[in-house]
Amino acid sequence: MNNEDTYVSLDIGTSGVRVIIGEMSGGSLKVMGVGNAPSTGLKKGAIVDIDETVQSIKNAVQEAERMVGLEIEQVVVGVNGNHIHMQNCSGVVAVSSPDREINNEDIERVMDAAQVLSIPPEREIIDVIPNQFIVDGLDGISDPRGMLGVRLEMEGTIITGAKTALHNLLRCVEKAGLTVADICLQPLAAGTVAVSKDEKALGVALIDIGGGAATVSVFQHGKMQAMSVLNIGGDHITNDISVGLRTSSEEAERIKRENGHAFIDDASDEITFEVASIGSDEPEEYSQYEIAHVIEPRMEEILELVDDEIHKLGYSDLPGGCVLTGGTIMIPGSLELARDVLRLSVRTAVPDYIGVREPVYTIGIGLIEFAHQNVKIQGREPSASVSSGKTEAAPAAERAKPEKRDKNEDDPGVKDKMKNFFKVFFE
Repeated sequence: MNNEDTYVSLDIGTSGVRVIIGEMSGGSLKVMGVGNAPSTGLKKGAIVDIDETVQSIKNAVQEAERMVGLEIEQVVVGVNGNHIHMQNCSGVVAVSSPDREINNEDIERVMDAAQVLSIPPEREIIDVIPNQFIVDGLDGISDPRGMLGVRLEMEGTIITGAKTALHNLLRCVEKAGLTVADICLQPLAAGTVAVSKDEKALGVALIDIGGGAATVSVFQHGKMQAMSVLNIGGDHITNDISVGLRTSSEEAERIKRENGHAFIDDASDEITFEVASIGSDEPEEYSQYEIAHVIEPRMEEILELVDDEIHKLGYSDLPGGCVLTGGTIMIPGSLELARDVLRLSVRTAVPDYIGVREPVYTIGIGLIEFAHQNVKIQGREPSASVSSGKTEAAPAAERAKPEKRDKNEDDPGVKDKMKNFFKVFFE
């Protein structure tokens, strides 16, 4: 394994924390290890308990480390929420080299120039996504390195987020003994895996329904045009089952995963299971058909809210239809119900890699591929995300040494934006 080409993604969700170790080789990804842990410190996608979130991250990281026998040092973190804003930006510079050949330094300078905007003090720049480069008036260029020119322009999208939310997220990662290699917007990362190039050109809505929130992002003309986060998700279905069957939340979650069905017409009356009710010693028996009568109304409500949000964003007709992903979509019947409610062509996006062929891993895989693209576009060398130190000999308390953090803080492979974040933390 080449540690320089190894990326580790960290997807912190309301219901679970997922860590994926992937190696990029020849443009293709190979999944090396996966770690999962229940998430207890988040509510509706926002961190409400830092200590619990840190422990969940540590648990997921340790599971992934045991799988590959390596120690995770740096992670690519996904960020999401209604505090995220996007706006167009542009920058222009003169090509610096005497022979007028565009190099990595010119790309770095033009991206820095695009960030010279008036940003409110309570907001922080997360990333700048190039849409196209323009060399001496010739537009539509995706990678201008090696070309000859005098004037280099970049048109792109600048993504900003609330400082408080971002710093809480980064604080959790730091306290878990990790450093941040990159921060990526989750819908953009998921779109790298879930949505094809043709769908992005035509117009498509990516709907990611997780435990605490549903994220709607619209892609058109080759880029993400808009996004919105709704504070409703699979946890609401779990709560409905818990109340309807008078059982604990843990039991309701298990029933949803193992016996749930989101489409009454296709649910079976023959599949039965027992439920331990609160205040009763005798378990009660229910069928999948009965549970579907609890799940379908809530799932239908979620999808109707998503449909309304797509129209509010100004997209009533999307030729590419809708793409579903996220953990809640794993409930059988979700796709059929979505086709009924959304009245568009709908499909489910599942990563096509061994060990992660479930919609819940779409963001984790997308974070790796998106971060790898960022490294290529900006022409920097990726820094090692894992080391060969044994996990057992390096517990989390040892890994969280200040000297490691300071060393990576000055690493040229880490973006300047990360240095700004850490400066706020430790000054």
